[in-house]
Amino acid sequence: MIPQLVSVRVKRPGRRRVRLWVPVVPAALLLAPILVPAVLGGVVACLVYRIDAVRALGTGWRVLCALPGTRFDVEFSGTAVLVAVR
Repeated sequence: MIPQLVSVRVKRPGRRRVRLWVPVVPAALLLAPILVPAVLGGVVACLVYRIDAVRALGTGWRVLCALPGTRFDVEFSGTAVLVAVR
């Protein structure tokens, strides 16, 4: 199952917390004009480096489907960013 929602939380010292919820499907539809050339560029790169393009696309799809439940926590100089994929 592909991810449905990505939530981003930013904590900064002395400022309000920022929360963003990004639905994946509408964002992918808005970015489709960029995604199509990116996939085609990836296929060309696979051909240049002699990698099986179908297998590479399949692996990318499996990584995308494994993302739900993943959390990224980054903290640097007092600013913390949490990204949760649901």
